Amino acid sequence: MDFHVNLQNRRDIAGQIYRELRAAILDGRLRRGERLPPTRELARRLEVSRNTVSVAYEWLTAEGLLVGQVRAGSFVQGAALAEGRTPGPAPGVRLRTRAIWSTLPGPPGVTAPPPYDFRAGIPDAQLFPFETWRRLMARQLRASAMTAAYDEPAGHPALREAVARYVGVARGVRASAGDVLITHGAQQALDLIGRVLIERGACVAVEDPGYPPPRQLFQSLGARVVGVPVDAEGLDVRALPDDARLVYVTPSHQFPLGMPMSPSRRNALLDWAKRRDAVVIEDDYDSEFRFGGRPLETLHGLDRSGRVIYVGSFSKVMLPALRLGFLIAPPSLQRELRVAKFVADWYSQWPAQAALARFIDEGLLARHVRKMRREYQARHERIAETLTRHFADWLQPLPSLAGIHLSATFHQGGLRLEREVAERAKAAGIGLYPLSRFYAGSPARAGLVLGYGAVATDRIDEGLRRLRSIISAAARAQRP
Repeated sequence: MDFHVNLQNRRDIAGQIYRELRAAILDGRLRRGERLPPTRELARRLEVSRNTVSVAYEWLTAEGLLVGQVRAGSFVQGAALAEGRTPGPAPGVRLRTRAIWSTLPGPPGVTAPPPYDFRAGIPDAQLFPFETWRRLMARQLRASAMTAAYDEPAGHPALREAVARYVGVARGVRASAGDVLITHGAQQALDLIGRVLIERGACVAVEDPGYPPPRQLFQSLGARVVGVPVDAEGLDVRALPDDARLVYVTPSHQFPLGMPMSPSRRNALLDWAKRRDAVVIEDDYDSEFRFGGRPLETLHGLDRSGRVIYVGSFSKVMLPALRLGFLIAPPSLQRELRVAKFVADWYSQWPAQAALARFIDEGLLARHVRKMRREYQARHERIAETLTRHFADWLQPLPSLAGIHLSATFHQGGLRLEREVAERAKAAGIGLYPLSRFYAGSPARAGLVLGYGAVATDRIDEGLRRLRSIISAAARAQRP
């Protein structure tokens, strides 16, 4: 492999080469078995004599860090000496950051999925049509389909057209391709909106309880984030702060409680936004997976004053790894959002966008969503029935007719019981979320959030049986 050697001066050149290579081996940058550049090649690159490089290699060989093989070259054999050491620059002064970053929690660690994975928000990768997607991607990765030019920040024209048609048919959203901007998922859509609309110190209202990443994102942009209570009809519009500049809601399937926002609340929110000159972000979370009841019209469809920004993602209906989402903005914001996308990362990956456009246009996405909806509905019904039948002594399931999770609250025991159950469940290989973790300001309700996207259907019954035993034992342990 190519290796960078930094010669500080023309003195003791062999010693400098030796020390640079030795440090790279000891700190793990060069690993056991890796081949070093031939002496002739490295000498040419450094503009030194071949003999000088050979001397450095001989010193490393004498120390057991290199081994030479006839007609093959010199290879690292001393990587074991680097165990426990991490490559990287030497510690220096602590650089100052904005204070907000020390207060926000870090991203969750990537771990192996638990045997009984009831974590919310994770789709079933086994349902993904890999062969079809591979065929569509291969078509886009041909030389005739690729270009070396940088492309349009707003996204692939074919995908913007496809998204406009898809949400128009599936959700009744009135939009043209020009209204659509493709993003790296819903979170980047929120980031772009925040960059364009949020002044430092401006008030942003979010649901409480609610999904933490948007709240943390708005805080990082300098907003004063205010949690607004949620009841059986969704966001309580009467509790919105008068100075809120932006309101973020999940009206189709409130996260994490699960109810849709009622028609009267939707109209009240739009009226409030018009009076206050505010903007509403409608995150149409999990809207594709509705198992009953009449679908409610989107806020975007009800909006007549151009105050709603519609945000969607393909992470749940496809895979999070694709990192594809979109926003649909009113004309007054489209130029600024396009510029924000440009300065953020220019544009999202072009081949995947083109492949997704074909996936939508050929009717494959609609077919895939129908398949997933049937599977998720079966899992939803099984979990809801089991909770009602076998967990009634401890839990009250919250009404939910959509999405890939449902929530239930504890009758008694409060946050102490919730914490004990969560700890025992984790130790038993059951992945779930305590309901209280999604509250920011208002008094938290104790309960559990159970996802059914990631858990295999044939593991639901055993996972819930084990969870029932855990709750029973935790409840007994709390009795005086």
